[in-house]
Amino acid sequence: MKTRYLGRTGLRVSELCLGTMTFGGAADEKESASIMNRYAEEGGNFLDTADVYGRGRSEEIVGAWLKGKRRENFVVATKVRGAMGEGPNDIGLSRKHIRAAVAASLRRLGTDYIDLYQVHAWDPATPLEETLSTLHDLVREGLVRYIGASNFRAWQLMKAIGICRERGWEEFVCLQPQYSLLCRATEYELLPLCASEGIGVIPWSPLRGGWLSGKFRRGMEKPPENTRVGDSPELWSRWNTETTWAIIDTVQEIASETGRTPAQVSLNWLLSRDEITAPIIGARCVEQLEDNMGASGWSLTADQVERLNRVSETPVSYPYDQAAELQQRRGRERA
Repeated sequence: MKTRYLGRTGLRVSELCLGTMTFGGAADEKESASIMNRYAEEGGNFLDTADVYGRGRSEEIVGAWLKGKRRENFVVATKVRGAMGEGPNDIGLSRKHIRAAVAASLRRLGTDYIDLYQVHAWDPATPLEETLSTLHDLVREGLVRYIGASNFRAWQLMKAIGICRERGWEEFVCLQPQYSLLCRATEYELLPLCASEGIGVIPWSPLRGGWLSGKFRRGMEKPPENTRVGDSPELWSRWNTETTWAIIDTVQEIASETGRTPAQVSLNWLLSRDEITAPIIGARCVEQLEDNMGASGWSLTADQVERLNRVSETPVSYPYDQAAELQQRRGRERA
């Protein structure tokens, strides 16, 4: 598996990141270890977890697997923000909660440092300076190597960057947003911002909860059982639309042309984007992992990428439509 630099840092990570949200839930500890073993066999080095995954159980499973291995060979990422208890300070991005959370994550992971420590979401109740200064201190103390954000809006991310630059604090080097063929609003502002500021991008839900995995085809009356969509009627009713099926049809066509699976086509489309560092792939079993890892090591043609772009293009409104029109006009004038 190839590696890429994480944003403008000197840290190299696998172009597919292994997400561990299923660990301790859909995948028991034995299956989770098998998934990590197989991922590592293919040269994977980037593991993403969070303290709220199974209330710490995912971190414990990752930590148990890391024992006896060369810790420096792996880039371990985790997150903080969600509720980890019933107390008023067991949630959020206050200095108190971050300090308690990082200590607990280090203990569960069985390590003395975290490679990438990410805030899981914006916390409107805590001053941003309090959060950022605490993260800066964690890096200075050697408990954390790099910091990142997840689920931030563009203005929130840029505000954080501006404060850090003004104060001389450690900056976010990575963003973890939702992004896929079925979720392209991330392109409006977040991806251009990350490209401009040299921030790595590791998208979550690159298969949109399984919709792009090949399990679903036009004409189905209901989703297959024992799938994420099948377990959630809301997900089925929300995404069972003509737009979704048109995208899936195109993915299926290209999968037939390339001899690849729909999941591999959908993930490879993400890998074709210059702004993307590493999509986060999740798996309930080794077989799902094998399918997802097959997205690496080959490339869609320019025509196939364009077809996927065209069918999944999201209509935009002001001011994005005006910006696109001006860009097209400039292109015509230069021609």
